[in-house]
Amino acid sequence: MLNFNYRNPTHVVFGKDRIAELDQLVPANAKVLITYGGGSVVRFGTLDKVKAALGNRTVIEFGGIEANPKYDTLMQAVDVARKENINFLLAVGGGSVMDGTKFIALATQFDGDTTSLLHHGFAPVPVADDKVIPLGVIATLPATGSEMNAFAVVSYQGGKFPVNHPNVYPTFAMLDPELTFSLPKIQVANGVVDAFVHVLEQYATYPVDARVQDRTAEGIMRTLIEIGPITVAEPTNYQARANLMWSATSALNGMIAVGVPFDWTTHMIGHELTAIFGIDHAQTLAVLLPSVWRVLKTQKHAKLLQYAERVWDITEGDENSRVEQAIVKTEAFFQQVGLKTRLRDHGVELSQIDSIISALEAHGMTALSETGKVDLAMSRKILEMSY
Repeated sequence: MLNFNYRNPTHVVFGKDRIAELDQLVPANAKVLITYGGGSVVRFGTLDKVKAALGNRTVIEFGGIEANPKYDTLMQAVDVARKENINFLLAVGGGSVMDGTKFIALATQFDGDTTSLLHHGFAPVPVADDKVIPLGVIATLPATGSEMNAFAVVSYQGGKFPVNHPNVYPTFAMLDPELTFSLPKIQVANGVVDAFVHVLEQYATYPVDARVQDRTAEGIMRTLIEIGPITVAEPTNYQARANLMWSATSALNGMIAVGVPFDWTTHMIGHELTAIFGIDHAQTLAVLLPSVWRVLKTQKHAKLLQYAERVWDITEGDENSRVEQAIVKTEAFFQQVGLKTRLRDHGVELSQIDSIISALEAHGMTALSETGKVDLAMSRKILEMSY
């Protein structure tokens, strides 16, 4: 196992009918900016319940944060936060709203050029701890795990930029599975695959004898395989949706990442597909992951073999055939929950791969994977194989 530090200060409030507890979770003297997305929290009454629970606190609203939160939109919220002297942020929505709110928390009291916050990759951005506005979240879509980590992704000038700071862990995360019952099936399917691939990016690398992390990751994946199709087909099945919600949170709250190598190749290439073609994030992952594994089959052999046995119960055949069977089963699982697994299914032409490679180069994505050996030529091979 590799050396590691681990910290996660987020207070999780899980279960039915917990919104009334906001009164104990948000500081009594807080001036609150509620952030949300396209309006479903308004249509389904969630926003009214949140405002009622906040009681006599001063509350300002900012809606319209996009599915891939745009820098320009977030800066409008920053302007509101500055003008109103906001001292607490409350994100009500899915991962994009949470991500956007983390950026607002960092940018509101930042003295420099706020675009500079987008250019640090996974390294913490240079914002003083006492300049970060505290935030809480109410999750309405189980997918990204943003409710319990310190990372965000922001869209700017055709690129998607990771943003990271230890003080943007939400102070609390309210997870009520019933708030997700009204989601369209495709968003639920996206959430299943997003969580599944989050686990795999931290698991399918090379062995370091991290037994607890491996077994936890395998448990999350087996759970998603069991309940994924159920929760897509039965949106009000509370137990299935509750297990999806906690799986998505557990996939990216840091626990399975400690002491292990990770590989975000699928995500980094996928970000470019979203930015250029508007393909949903999880759907890019479903397209790319099988090809990433086939191209990197040799360097990932040991962990893919372990994945085949422990997650899919594949024990027959030689090692190479077991690995391939596991890849095929993974692809079939994505299809089972309702996602397409080929670039052409999303209307992307083979000739457009050049534009994806150019974007990867422009954004410095030239040494991907846990070994840093996935160059632009290998990324092209992955994309062509995904077509």
